[in-house]
Amino acid sequence: MNHFFHHIHKEVRTHAFDYLLFITAGIFFILGLQLFRGERLLEFILLLAFVSFYIIWGIYHHIIEDSLHLKVILEYILIGFTILFLIKIIILP
Repeated sequence: MNHFFHHIHKEVRTHAFDYLLFITAGIFFILGLQLFRGERLLEFILLLAFVSFYIIWGIYHHIIEDSLHLKVILEYILIGFTILFLIKIIILP
């Protein structure tokens, strides 16, 4: 377990800008959902924009690390669309 935390700490320290960008986008996404509460189309567009950002961010992050493979791209796409469908079903009825 200690190795896991050491790896995470090293990863965040090495790619601090990437994670800061991702966290900032996540905060703006949450604020946007609060701002457009009840506007179903705008909420869905915001959700779709965030999922698209997540996929692009993941690909960019792995390009920087020089570890981009087709499997990684598919993973980000599948996780992104899983998040899209779950949030759409649970939060945006």
